[in-house]
Amino acid sequence: MSEERRRRHQERVGTPGANPESRKKMLIWGGIVVLFALAWVAGWEYRNHRYDGFAKCLASKQAKMYGLYWCPHCAEQKAMFGKAFQYVPYVECAIKDSHELAPACAAAGVKLFPSWQFGSTPPREGVFPLEELSDKTGCSLP
Repeated sequence: MSEERRRRHQERVGTPGANPESRKKMLIWGGIVVLFALAWVAGWEYRNHRYDGFAKCLASKQAKMYGLYWCPHCAEQKAMFGKAFQYVPYVECAIKDSHELAPACAAAGVKLFPSWQFGSTPPREGVFPLEELSDKTGCSLP
């Protein structure tokens, strides 16, 4: 291609990114995409960690959950906390390849799952709403 022909072709098509208006539009759209990504990450973080303080407070009040890894109601109770469940004092009562309960669960007298023990009171069976756990322990919900 001759030099004159190249120059005419560039004038007709334009150089990508050379136009200041197109650069400005690309920067605006890039900024919008980054803002949406940051909002999504912040929302995900909030949803998964909003009960951290509540779960830590339950631990400080000696609330304890007894459960079984295969129990659907125990999974339901754990899901209410999201990732914050890692801070809840939890006792696994199932022993793999056995029909026996773990010694800590047998000593506490737990027979139905999930069960919650608040301080030195006997364990109470059932899936408790977070509001009820808050009432029993005095821990405030976010």
